[in-house]
Amino acid sequence: MPGPSNKKQKRLDYRQAQKEDGITNMPKKKFYRQRAHANPFSDHRLTYPTRPEDMDWSTFFPAFVADAQLDQRPDTAEGTESPAKLPPKKLTKEVEVVDIGCGFGGLLVALSPVMPDTLLLGMEIRSQVSEFVQDRIKALRIKDPGQKQFQNIGCLRANTMKFLPNFFRKAQLSKIFICFPDPHFKQRKHKARIVSTTLNSEYAYVLKPGGIVYTITDVEDLHKWMVQHLEAHPSFERIPEEEQEADACVQVMRTETEEGKKVERNKGPKFVALFRRMEDPPW
Repeated sequence: MPGPSNKKQKRLDYRQAQKEDGITNMPKKKFYRQRAHANPFSDHRLTYPTRPEDMDWSTFFPAFVADAQLDQRPDTAEGTESPAKLPPKKLTKEVEVVDIGCGFGGLLVALSPVMPDTLLLGMEIRSQVSEFVQDRIKALRIKDPGQKQFQNIGCLRANTMKFLPNFFRKAQLSKIFICFPDPHFKQRKHKARIVSTTLNSEYAYVLKPGGIVYTITDVEDLHKWMVQHLEAHPSFERIPEEEQEADACVQVMRTETEEGKKVERNKGPKFVALFRRMEDPPW
């Protein structure tokens, strides 16, 4: 007589049932649990475009697919056995806001009504967590009778430390959120921190002039590290605190992420710093 299903089997059964039901109910986190840390230097067997023009965003933002889409395949070249690959479908808007390490998607969901005309993307390296956010977005869209809300958010499993420029062209983004990133306390692990001299150059590349990097953490040492490295970069300047507090996204970032809520319950500190992408100097 078989014993009770283990946790992994229960997760698989739950998610299969979710798919069969069409994701009509909000997903439950306990069936998408995964280790809090993922090694960004490991090979996670991720798929990514060779260049931003090759990325098909239509599955993430179907409501923003351009009306005039040619579904016919290009003619097969003479002497070949299969037709050429279809080009990616075009959207009416480009992705402008990215939440790096989006976790369970709290910030995305909260920002969706705040920025209804902007496409927001969460990028998460953990497979189970990114699948939870994708299922959460599907459920939210189904629950909206007018099917207008939450159409502007999506989640992609990706390693931003390796492949950020593969997804976004130069000066495409207006905002990058880095909320409660892994502190990597040990000095030998500092190379895995999501803010560094090298990565800051990639953020500067994909951000348009005037774009903003938002950072928040409950670890003071990490806050000082991020401030130090972003202030030292020639493409960024720190935004004054008065202007920072007037930004509507800052309050959302403080209160709506899962980690932010946990810090709030534990009455812990939250350290916030914003940095503006400056114009490139003339040649």
